[in-house]
Amino acid sequence: MQTTVEIKETIKNIPLKPGCYLFKDKKGIILYVGKASVLRHRVRSYFQASRPAHPKLEALIKKVVELEWIVTDSEVEALILENNLIKKHQPRYNISLKDDKTYPYIRITNEDFPQIFVTRKRVRDGSQYFGPYTDVKNMRYALKTLRSVFPVRSCKFKFTSEMIEKRKVDLCLDYYIKKCKGPCQGLQSKEEYAAMIKKVGRFLTGKTEELVGELKAEMQQRAQEMNYEEAARVRDRLSALENYRNTQKIVQKDFKDRDLISVVKEDSDACAVVFRIRDGKITGRMHYYMNGVEWKETSEILETFLQRYYFQTDDIPREIMLQENIEQQTSVETWLGDRAHKKVTLFVPKIGEKKKLVSMTQTNARYLLKELKLQKLKAQNYVPHSVQALQRDLKLAVKPRRMECFDISNIQGTDPVASMVSFFDGKPKKSEYRKYKIQIKETPDDFAMMREVIKRRYSRLLREGKSLPDLIVVDGGKGQLSSAKQILNELGLPKQPVIGLAKRMEEVFLPGFSDAQMIPKTSASIKLLQQIRDEAHRFAITFHRERRKKRTLKSELDSISGVGPKRRVQLLKIFGSVQKIKSCTVDELQKTGKLPLNIAEKIFLYFNPMTE
Repeated sequence: MQTTVEIKETIKNIPLKPGCYLFKDKKGIILYVGKASVLRHRVRSYFQASRPAHPKLEALIKKVVELEWIVTDSEVEALILENNLIKKHQPRYNISLKDDKTYPYIRITNEDFPQIFVTRKRVRDGSQYFGPYTDVKNMRYALKTLRSVFPVRSCKFKFTSEMIEKRKVDLCLDYYIKKCKGPCQGLQSKEEYAAMIKKVGRFLTGKTEELVGELKAEMQQRAQEMNYEEAARVRDRLSALENYRNTQKIVQKDFKDRDLISVVKEDSDACAVVFRIRDGKITGRMHYYMNGVEWKETSEILETFLQRYYFQTDDIPREIMLQENIEQQTSVETWLGDRAHKKVTLFVPKIGEKKKLVSMTQTNARYLLKELKLQKLKAQNYVPHSVQALQRDLKLAVKPRRMECFDISNIQGTDPVASMVSFFDGKPKKSEYRKYKIQIKETPDDFAMMREVIKRRYSRLLREGKSLPDLIVVDGGKGQLSSAKQILNELGLPKQPVIGLAKRMEEVFLPGFSDAQMIPKTSASIKLLQQIRDEAHRFAITFHRERRKKRTLKSELDSISGVGPKRRVQLLKIFGSVQKIKSCTVDELQKTGKLPLNIAEKIFLYFNPMTE
């Protein structure tokens, strides 16, 4: 563990080379991963007084007690390493992009007769992946069109030469309705199928112009050959392709492939939008949400997004238009060029149609971010029906969004414990669960135990100035409720809502009422109360069993100096019981029990004390 002064001294030893740096806390957990063209300069900037003041950045620096760095040969290697480290460790203070595994891809498998299907998991086996698609509806439409245009097999068999030769797979319905050409029985050659798959790849990357021309030529050729039935099938495929193409808006007359990328930031959230332009047409719009960006500049968010996005897609065009320049533009261009096996250029258009297109992506990003904010606001204000029903049935002044429930567990007064579970908006919030070891001696007295845990819980909340729950639920009837109410009054909380839930008839008791409240058994409110009560009971029982198990596992061996838990277990495994250990000689304990001589002597003397 290093102090701030020691960290500043450590920085002096960081080399003036490209690489990655890692900030760690006192537990060794990685808080932040970054890259730099000059490691020492970048790391030093975090610990200078002139750094930008931001609460999240200040919180990060306060937690850093250890620095680690990895030197790379180039900035491109640092970029790749940073992405791998972030994916592996998912540091808390790095920009968080919605996990790409939630977005689907279209996969073309790596085999003699490839399959084509939707997947959310990428496997490094040579398969081709197209996507990710954030608009699943458009992806499904593309896949449906693809199957209408190309007779790709839909079966999931892994074809081998032997299987095809022996015709182990029967022709399916797709063959008879002309949706497949029967490669399973050798009716379509591997070369012909591979040529079709190449066309599929062009279709998925938006290269539809060439495909339309090829299908028109094929249709005319079939007609000239007087093969009118086949010409009609090609016509239908051409019609499906042209319908798909007509859904794509033409925005560029030079028909070049480009990606347009913009990022909009507000508070801790950001939205990145990607427009894919292929053959001069917009073939897709993707958007991604990011959080943890409040202390980052837009250019840095944009650079981070570029890296994450192009790490997960193989469709990289020659030109990528951005809203503003990024710091390590040359490194990113080199890296993208290596991935795409062609020169890739990043540039910021200043005037004309290209500038308008980038502005369009920014406008989309701004609207999408506003939509995200509205969704978050709705989620904050949303109250489940069961919580509203509970407010209605119990006539509470405030919706019981936060509830705490207590349960006592003991067997005839032994190992008494209590549990407290917390529910927020009808769902368990396990980070707020608490366990209590009962301290009072006059057990078994469930009422006294309930008074103890209620006092311990809420006197602490009052002492620490923390908010109280909207409703307290105690597991039990009028007696348990009275005990809880007595302590709440003593703590100066006479108006704190509290109820008792008796197990026998699922009766609900309120303070000041001698009879149980009549709540319909089918009501969502009673089901919510049962859920929270059962969870408190489960949590208490589990804790009670843990304590009882620890107590019963203790044996006479625990009283012997030098015999710890591991050695105790080892001896019981070898000899079977404490009684057999008692009857052993020092020599047997040492050799059979594999013990040092001094420990064997201590055990022998403990069970066979020397008498005068």
